[in-house]
Amino acid sequence: MPPVLPTRRIRLALALFVATSVAAGAAETGSSGSGAGSDSTSDAVRWPQFRGPDALPTSDNADLPDTWSTTENVEWVADIPGMGWSSPIVWGDRIFLTTAVSGKAMKQPSLGVDFSNELVAELMKQGKSQEEVIAAVTERDIELPDEIEVALHLLALDLSTGKLLWDQTFYTGPPPVGRHRKNSYASETPVTDGEAVYAYIAHLGLFAYDFAGKQLWHTELEPHKVYLDFGSGASPTLHAGRLYVLDDNEEASFVAAFDAATGKELWRTARPGLGNEQMRSGWSTPFVWQHASRTELVTTGPGVAISYDLEGRELWRLVDMGQSSIQTPFAWDGLLYLTSGAGGAPVRPIVAVRPGASGTIDPDPGPEGARSEHVAWYNKEAGGTYLPTPLIYDGRLYVLSDKGIFDQVDPKTGE
Repeated sequence: MPPVLPTRRIRLALALFVATSVAAGAAETGSSGSGAGSDSTSDAVRWPQFRGPDALPTSDNADLPDTWSTTENVEWVADIPGMGWSSPIVWGDRIFLTTAVSGKAMKQPSLGVDFSNELVAELMKQGKSQEEVIAAVTERDIELPDEIEVALHLLALDLSTGKLLWDQTFYTGPPPVGRHRKNSYASETPVTDGEAVYAYIAHLGLFAYDFAGKQLWHTELEPHKVYLDFGSGASPTLHAGRLYVLDDNEEASFVAAFDAATGKELWRTARPGLGNEQMRSGWSTPFVWQHASRTELVTTGPGVAISYDLEGRELWRLVDMGQSSIQTPFAWDGLLYLTSGAGGAPVRPIVAVRPGASGTIDPDPGPEGARSEHVAWYNKEAGGTYLPTPLIYDGRLYVLSDKGIFDQVDPKTGE
């Protein structure tokens, strides 16, 4: 199926430079794995999942450049067919990434972040009905499953040269759900444990390959309606031989665990009551939080954050979160950080949580209430970055919104 889309040349050149350099600098993070598929010189290079080993994508590598371009400070460039927003991952001498290819031109992304909302405002100003507005936005900005067929690819490249080692097509046919043109059909980042690489496409399934490109297993998952056909994007998380996936949608939201060796579903926990009548879908990647008391699977969804034990039993839930759940939970120095919401929304918080919580937590009980001892601090309007997840480096919390606002915050106090 010959691609008619532009290749991902520039994106891969920049992304792989960052991924390679950061992975080399992050080799001391203590990530675990057997190192299968790695050579002796690069075995320590491990960037195995979305946002890296500990979901804190930072590096102390002093050799990182301050600037780069398509030609400056780039070791090599590889042309990748199709379109995919998934991040590349690295293990030893291998890079893995996914992409979606079609024989039909896909709707391309547009500059800016509000172009759909701007169209809505213009059409409403013209007196168009709600049905006419939705039809116009859908025609211009949404691609529906019955409009296109795609081939989803998992690729392996050589870390040192960019040479394509293998290219496996793991699905061909209509996409399981639609997408907004700011999204792609391959937005979920794969994950690896050094033994196999696991590709996940929400509403479609899980696919496992060994490092030679042989498929080990495939587990099919059912499609569900997504808010306004915006598409999917929550990546899988891998811990202690289990793959965890979070699928918040308009019909039957759930979190589930799968055996990484066989693909067998081990448990599935429903997530009823998320969001509101307008939106129940989410795009946040789950996070495994290991601390002295226990190990938890932390998730954010529309309006709420929920933590589970590793068998899918709810431990606690934190309310007063943003309705837009895209950002990923992460932990640093004994605290868990949760963010959600979009700029301009009334609730778009950052909250820092201490270990040991249980039950339902209201982080903002008001002037008359007492805040839970497990909430270190809560800022109701600081985390509305919409898409980007904050990070912590050198004792400071950095928050970058999609509107172009960059904040530095004290992670212990929220100041």
